[in-house]
Amino acid sequence: MKTIGLNTEHLQHFIGNTDIAAIENEVISAKKTLLDGSGKGNDFLGWVNLPAEISQDEINNIKKDVERLADKVRLFVVVGIGGSYLGARAVIEALQSEFAMQDTGRKFPYIVYAGHTLSEDYYCQLMQVLDKQDYAVAVISKSGTTTEPAVAFRLIKSHIEKKYGKAEAAKRIIAITDARRGALHDIAVQEGYQMYVIPDNVGGRFSVLTPVGLLPIAMSGYDIDKLLQGACDMREECIRNDKVEENPALLYAAIRNLLYRKGRKVEILENFVPQLKYISEWWKQLYGESEGKEGKGILPHSLSFTTDLHSMGQYVQEGERLMFETVLSVERPQQRIEIPSDEKNLDGINYLVGKTLTEINHNAELGTILAHCDGGVPVLRILIPEVNEYVLGQLIYFFEFACGVSGYVLQVNPFDQPGVEAYKKNMFRLLGKPGYADK
Repeated sequence: MKTIGLNTEHLQHFIGNTDIAAIENEVISAKKTLLDGSGKGNDFLGWVNLPAEISQDEINNIKKDVERLADKVRLFVVVGIGGSYLGARAVIEALQSEFAMQDTGRKFPYIVYAGHTLSEDYYCQLMQVLDKQDYAVAVISKSGTTTEPAVAFRLIKSHIEKKYGKAEAAKRIIAITDARRGALHDIAVQEGYQMYVIPDNVGGRFSVLTPVGLLPIAMSGYDIDKLLQGACDMREECIRNDKVEENPALLYAAIRNLLYRKGRKVEILENFVPQLKYISEWWKQLYGESEGKEGKGILPHSLSFTTDLHSMGQYVQEGERLMFETVLSVERPQQRIEIPSDEKNLDGINYLVGKTLTEINHNAELGTILAHCDGGVPVLRILIPEVNEYVLGQLIYFFEFACGVSGYVLQVNPFDQPGVEAYKKNMFRLLGKPGYADK
């Protein structure tokens, strides 16, 4: 199968061969640090070999749960925040129809999300939907005490037990949590929920290829074997090749750090197909949490084109030159539609008759890249042959591996997130949580 790749032709005015050569030793050293586990955060490197090491028994158990629940539930609620839901949502929304909720003939449940917000209106609206639909739940949390998913699960647990009774509710709840300890682990044991383990050595933002991501993706009807195979194949490519210009993950890490050193402090991940929006959301967490520390790091931002060309396009074209762009460039769509003829041609677009929307979109993409390059913005393209499970598995592992290498080149710990706790301490104090009054 075709693999993803990088196109660097629109970086030529910003980065030269001498630049790549100058950073090559740093990148190779960072890769070695990642693979031999000698760097900061080395207790969270379980994701590196995960695609090749996940057990077939675990995959089979996931498939059995899908078979057990898919026929009897219309909705599947995924309760989690950050890495506990973003990876799954990225894959699901990339693969499913934009209008999947309206498809009454779906063979698999439609996924809805909870635990990622504290909005009262959101949960009132969710409960109104759950009143009317058959549903099941996956609650995802290592500790079970993170405020947002803990609040959501308490609300949903109460609702599902009232709706179905405790015994039936327990069959409809799956917990994905720590193997031995934590509030959610203890609840799951006491209530008899089906359980899956989040490995101790895999952080949340790197967990999409564990049951955290695989269960919701499979519950949506997508092929997790192909997803894992794509990740396995990309892993082989990332690990075996030490030539920066021939290894896409190493090249991406090198380019990001070179542009950062040249004053490009913002990376905009762009798509020209809306189903990749949540790939960008997952990517923002991955790179924001991994690199944004010690006063360092590229600010990850995202835009959806051509939509955002009519809003943020002006700033990218002529605003302060502080950004570079990485374009998710999809070669082939899943479907085809041509522009029809109109005899009156009042809209003036008969010159497009017979062209597919993809052909028009590709030209919009190229036109945008050329304009932004002329405006002084470096543009890198990630070439995606098509959007399917195999390619998404490649893309996930590519971004993860590049992130680990890039973080080590930046000389930070890519696998911790100490700053995430700051808001929680203030929130707990304001809410009167025991033990936080004096903090």
